[in-house]
Order: sequence, then structure tokens, then C-alpha cells
Amino acid sequence: MLKEMIGFIGGGKMGEALCRGIIEARLSDTNHIMASDALMERCKYLTADIGIKTTQNNKEVATFADVVILAIKPQLMNDVLNQLKNDITNRHLVVSIAAGIPIRFIESRLKEGIRVIRVMPNTPCLVASSATAFSTGKYATDADGELVNNIFNAVGKVFKLDEKYLDAVTGLSGSGPAYVYMFIEALSDGGVKMGLPREVATTLAAQTVLGAAKMVLNTGQHPAQLRDAVTSPGGTTIEGIGKLEDCKFRSAIINAVEAATLKSKKLGEIL
Repeated sequence: MLKEMIGFIGGGKMGEALCRGIIEARLSDTNHIMASDALMERCKYLTADIGIKTTQNNKEVATFADVVILAIKPQLMNDVLNQLKNDITNRHLVVSIAAGIPIRFIESRLKEGIRVIRVMPNTPCLVASSATAFSTGKYATDADGELVNNIFNAVGKVFKLDEKYLDAVTGLSGSGPAYVYMFIEALSDGGVKMGLPREVATTLAAQTVLGAAKMVLNTGQHPAQLRDAVTSPGGTTIEGIGKLEDCKFRSAIINAVEAATLKSKKLGEIL
């Protein structure tokens, strides 16, 4: 279990998912975690449902925590950093999970020498299945990187990358769960259209996606190889694939990742 106190600036869905994941993984406990949120109702919910300490005052989190996780919307980053610049000191490690915000921006708004790490996780951290990438700032130490790796490794897979890749990570795995949910929904709708009960169709769709993902991860084979292995000549699968090709399925996914990546870059540019 971590000895560091963890503070979340922002108690929204992503912060909540990460907080729950950390606790579920027994990496920390509720006595070592505090979150702030502007809404009193949200604070009450997090305290009642998770058991962590909460506050509407961001400065209280900075006083409480050794690791300050900025789990806020990118548009709020400038105001929050200006608010905390005198409260964040050399004892803190600042971890940002805000999409599109470069490390240099955060460092420039805080005191000289503050250690900053930029992380892009995704919401499956709630079920210990996050896909996360992180980059370290110029003042962050190897020990800081190891700490962040340990935190996010407890809730999924982690990659340390050069920061230039993090916008693409945002477009792919950061936004990716939403694309997959849409696919599962559509797959389920197809089953319902063909007469399956909704509950059965949704479970079959979700389990199919889960199983296919495990096949990719466990076999190490290219997805195209695995697809070809279940595509018999003249069979049902090739008929379905043909329809997906007609609708430019792969191009739609590629374009979605590109659009989300460009949006992430734009978020960093407008600050």
C-alpha cells in the first residue's frame, strides 16, 4: 500500500473511476484519499458512496496530499493552477489526467522545480482494465515515474511514452471506450433486430468484445490474422464483414481516432 496521501482536484466521473480503482486494488485506502469538487452534492456522494474525504476547497486538497491528481476539464486548468500556485510546493508530485494539456503549460503556472507527470488513463480503470500512458516532466524523478506507474498499473496496463504521443493516446484509448460502447450497442441492436431478447443480445455482444480483446492480447497475433481465422469461404462471417466494408467501418474508426487526437491537440493550443 502506498504511504503517500493522494488528492484529487475534481471529483467527476474520471476522478471517481480512478479513485475507486485505486481502492479496489488496495493500493490505498479511504483515509489516504481526498477529493475536491465545486458541487456540494458531488462531495456528499463521494463521501457516502466511496468513503473518502471531500471538500469544495481545492487548497485543502493541496494541504492534505503528497500526490495531487488534476482530474479536471482542460478548460478549467488555467484557473485551477492559478488558484493553487502558492499551495503546490516541492513536496508535491502533480499528476494531470486532463486531455490535451501539455506538461510545459502546467510547469509554467507553478513554482520553479515542481514535479509534473501527464497521464492519459481511461474509465475502465474502475474494473482494473485501464489502458494508460504517461510522460514525465523535466523535474520529475525516476521515483516519481515509478510511483505513477505503480498507481496506474494497479488498475490496468501502463506505458511510459514521449509526450508527443499522448494526444494520439487520448484519441485512441482515452476516447476509445466510448467507441467500443457504441459498437457493443450496435451489435446488441443487431441481435434484437434478429429476434434476440435485449439482455441476451447485450451480454453476448459485450462478452464477444471481451473475448476478442483477450485473443489479441493473449495470442500476440495481428487482429487481421485472428479475423481471417474465423472467416470461412462463403460463410456467414464474410457476409457480415462485407457489409461493414460497404459502410466503411474501419475508415470510420480511423477517422474518429484522428478527430479526437486533433481535438486533444487543440485543447492544448487554446490555453
